[in-house]
Amino acid sequence: MSKRDFTPEEFAERRASVRRAMAEQGLDWLVLFHPVSIRWLTGSDAKSYQEFQCLLVPAAGGPIAMMAREGERAEILDDALVDRLETFGGGENEDPIPHFAGLSDELGLLAGRVGVEVPAYYLHPHHHVAIRDLFGSAFVEATNLVHDLSLVKSPAELGYIRRAAAIADQTLSVFSAALRAGRSELEVAGEVYGALLARGSGLAASPINLASGERSCYSHGAPTERRLRTGDYGSVEYGATFRRYTATLGRQFCLGQPTARMRELYEIVRRACDACIAQIRDGAPATAPHEAAKRVIGEAGLEHGRVHTSGYGLAPGFPPSWGEPMHMIGASPYTLRAGMVLSVEPPVFLHEEGLGARIIDNVLVTRDGCELLSRSSRDLIAV
Repeated sequence: MSKRDFTPEEFAERRASVRRAMAEQGLDWLVLFHPVSIRWLTGSDAKSYQEFQCLLVPAAGGPIAMMAREGERAEILDDALVDRLETFGGGENEDPIPHFAGLSDELGLLAGRVGVEVPAYYLHPHHHVAIRDLFGSAFVEATNLVHDLSLVKSPAELGYIRRAAAIADQTLSVFSAALRAGRSELEVAGEVYGALLARGSGLAASPINLASGERSCYSHGAPTERRLRTGDYGSVEYGATFRRYTATLGRQFCLGQPTARMRELYEIVRRACDACIAQIRDGAPATAPHEAAKRVIGEAGLEHGRVHTSGYGLAPGFPPSWGEPMHMIGASPYTLRAGMVLSVEPPVFLHEEGLGARIIDNVLVTRDGCELLSRSSRDLIAV
């Protein structure tokens, strides 16, 4: 990802939309910490999210400043659309907060009302407390302001997502061919990663899930040294990316003939996915697809196995997640809009039976429904 992946006009419109939202909330400044937010406004792909980093956006226009560790200076200057870069650290440790406080004072943040992102993974609690103390009563949490503006994807973004979806589809045949008794889950995962990278995917924000046999009841089981055996049932989920835009794919597999219970769980989950997809359209509340999927699983007597969300928005991902704050789940405040890209993945995982099932596809919300971006067969992969 870099400032060259989108036109200057697209970046300008993104910044204008952020400033309009800031005006609506009465904010003078916005301090962004989430790397997806920073990337959306600047194109930055640097790994500076591993340490303290932020983007300082004035509501009244004017220069946008970024603060990051010294180690990323060259990459940010070359690839990010920022007007000013301030760095800290380098060859020795340095507390970033005094540097941040001085920059904030110089730019005038201490005299205004400041919206601040408080992301789950990218802001240390100690730094959060120090920033709250610095701004005092002027501090306003604005964690989802940029995320909500970026839920509807531009034509250029959709082009990147389609490229990622095509790579994910192409890789599924490699995964299927790699399944055979005697191979370890790690060996199969290695084939998947090799196929993704060879086809132009970047490394996805979240690692592959691959669980087989007695581990097939794990909803997010990482691959292990366990060797596949005839009769094994299992699931795989992986992400492909293009310019960090993610497409995910999840399928069920069986080595040999599935038992009646394995096939039953697969069929229930597939019906739940179909019911979810049927409710996705512009203007639908995000709870509607979720309730449809939940109803199918509940009627089968498996509500206790529905262990996570029915789906969520997909973003340009940075470790550890490619997800957006928009979820299809009970009490979700979101409304679906044309141009959003969603995963669909209502699950059933039953620890007491040592079995589970989940099918994962991505859809593009349209005015009258949705477009399935995954082209791969959703059938149970039987080897």
